Amino acid sequence: MRIFVAAVLALAWLVPLPALAEPGSATVTQVQVTGPPGKRFNLIIMGDGYTESEQAAFRADVDRHLNVMWSIEPFKSYRNYINVYRVDIVSGESGVSCDPDLTSPRKTTPLSMGFWGGCNASSVQRLITMNNAAATRYANMIAGTTSANRQIMALANSGTYGGAGGSYATASGSNAMSALISPHELGHSLGGLQDEYDYYQRGVPGGPYTGGEPSSAHHSLLTEQQMKDQQRKWWRWLGDASESGGPIARYEGGLYTTTGVWRPSRHSMMKTLGYYFDQVSREVMVRRITAKTDVVQDATPTAAPVGADRVLWVEPMHPVDHGLVTTWNVDGEDLPGDVDVLDLRTLGLTPGTHTVRATVADPTDFVRDPAIRTAMTSTRTWTVDTAITTPPDGVTPAIVSSTPTDRPVGGADVVHVETTHPAAAVPAVTWSLDGRQIATGTEVALKGRTTGAHTLTAALGGQTLTWKVDAVAPTTAYELSKPLLKPGADTYIYNGPFTMRLTGDDDNDGYVVSESRVDGDGWFNYFGWPTSSEQPWTFTETGTTIDHLVYGKLPRGRHTIEYRSIDASGNHGRERAFTVTTIAPPPACTTTVTGAHRGPLTVREGVTCLTGAEITGPVTVRPGASLVVRGGTVEGALTASKAAELHLLDTEVDGALSVSGGALTAVGARIRGAAVLNGTTGAIVAGTTVRGALTCAGATPDDLGAPNTVTGATTCRFAGQDARARTLGAEAGQDYEAVTNSAVPEHGEEGHRH
Repeated sequence: MRIFVAAVLALAWLVPLPALAEPGSATVTQVQVTGPPGKRFNLIIMGDGYTESEQAAFRADVDRHLNVMWSIEPFKSYRNYINVYRVDIVSGESGVSCDPDLTSPRKTTPLSMGFWGGCNASSVQRLITMNNAAATRYANMIAGTTSANRQIMALANSGTYGGAGGSYATASGSNAMSALISPHELGHSLGGLQDEYDYYQRGVPGGPYTGGEPSSAHHSLLTEQQMKDQQRKWWRWLGDASESGGPIARYEGGLYTTTGVWRPSRHSMMKTLGYYFDQVSREVMVRRITAKTDVVQDATPTAAPVGADRVLWVEPMHPVDHGLVTTWNVDGEDLPGDVDVLDLRTLGLTPGTHTVRATVADPTDFVRDPAIRTAMTSTRTWTVDTAITTPPDGVTPAIVSSTPTDRPVGGADVVHVETTHPAAAVPAVTWSLDGRQIATGTEVALKGRTTGAHTLTAALGGQTLTWKVDAVAPTTAYELSKPLLKPGADTYIYNGPFTMRLTGDDDNDGYVVSESRVDGDGWFNYFGWPTSSEQPWTFTETGTTIDHLVYGKLPRGRHTIEYRSIDASGNHGRERAFTVTTIAPPPACTTTVTGAHRGPLTVREGVTCLTGAEITGPVTVRPGASLVVRGGTVEGALTASKAAELHLLDTEVDGALSVSGGALTAVGARIRGAAVLNGTTGAIVAGTTVRGALTCAGATPDDLGAPNTVTGATTCRFAGQDARARTLGAEAGQDYEAVTNSAVPEHGEEGHRH
């Protein structure tokens, strides 16, 4: 047996191995093709520093970048205007130059990509540049694309934050935030938008702006009133709720300067990655995308007069979520309806010549500038002569193009087909959903028609096209670090940093984009933590500084955090929410007691921490000292007089509690005796059980919305009670403190006021 195995292994060397791809070789994949390259905006995505064995990683990076982009307006709505091609370039070395430092190796890669502006010590680390001539050669592999109708986006095989925008756009491929870098850089390269940063070098304030009125559409020196009076800049959007949070107004800083110039929104994609384009930038992007195409792709020839015995037609573009509006006009009078064909035989035209005009307009709410709306409108005009007879053209009705059928369409999409155009017939396209006819014509709007998974068909004669309809909303799960207290469903209290992880899930393949927003601010893309997409987001009171930027800053108090997801078909999941209340953390320990402690305990100075301790005997806290009790029990009375701080956290006091002056935070505590709070300014008593009476003199504790349970009588009035409970108490003629803080009799005893 050993001889046989050895012989087989020897023969294995004679089997030719697969040939390795040559460094620099490339293949092109059509990721999304919605029309001929000459009639579309063509996005060409290529990678650099991906070896042959890393091409799967490149494909995954592209998928993530695209799905994030398709979740962002206006890319989402105008997806059908864009062809996407992926160029898989094999690199002989993995990674790119000067990543992450100038001392890092220089790599020989097909596009010569490198951080620090191509390893330039006078540049900045995050600036990724490449050999544009090389990128152009690879882009030229896609026939029909030119510099006028395409945009190159190159991804570097790197997990380091970086990118650049200019004639070509670059981004790192696998950084936690890289899928947000690419739409930001397209804002530069495609939209001509400017950075809204108030710095150029991170951590170094940009100083005052000293130039004249910027040419940038989203920067200005004008006041809001001047914008209105002069009808300039973003005057049409002033006062609207910004798509990136807050109102559209005037916020100082931008163009790498700190003062003296203003932008429309507090934060948008051009200032802070993770937010959407605001309306001002979005309008610019709509114009730039639609300018790469013709509003009317094709139409009945207009050069010569046509007969009145034929059908006129136009082929408009097709946004994903709405249809363009076609208005027909005959001799100056508009006809009713919105159709892309006009059968002249139905008009009963009088003998002679007539003028027929078709105007195709985009009704999008993303545009308010009349000049942009005019640029997004196209008109075709025909002279109709009733003396002309149209000869038979022999054209048979057939479907020739459509919304792509190789991926599911969303539950709110507008699905379309284009047909041949016989001169003497209107092709009758029939739409069916799960076999039931729902519409006729060249397009059908799915919004409001269905939920769930379905099959959509378009039939013309014996020809049928089929789409999978994905009207199943994605779901989102959230996971938080352990709270100090969870007083109810989706309600949490923390006294320090906490983490949040969002996980989106869908019934179909494709990257699911999750988002959150805090207190009604703008929706923010959940990309994990900036240093690693595998780590959850961290919230702290002061935020975390990473590369001179602050992430996760959440002021102390009560906050509502909403969350949702968007799937690969563009369906938005249901928006859900949880509430988080953050309070001050306890002071740092100078003395720590654990385990069993028998006898009295007196805290005279510093900060004593009882962590899971079992104290048998009374505990006394002297003026100026602090006590922090986490878990465990105190089998005796606890008395504090003018303590600097007293924290009772998920602990049990098997005796009375007396606090005079100083500060008190009791969360999730259990007091088996009576509790007296005398002059404890700013006290917090939340989710706490008091088995005896609760007396407050000169103290109005805050219950943080977490009701307390009081067995005995109470004179306390809590600052954190919600309005609903107060209303219920008032309607019942009860003392509302008792209602909201669950003051109930124990073992049938009537121990509180009704």
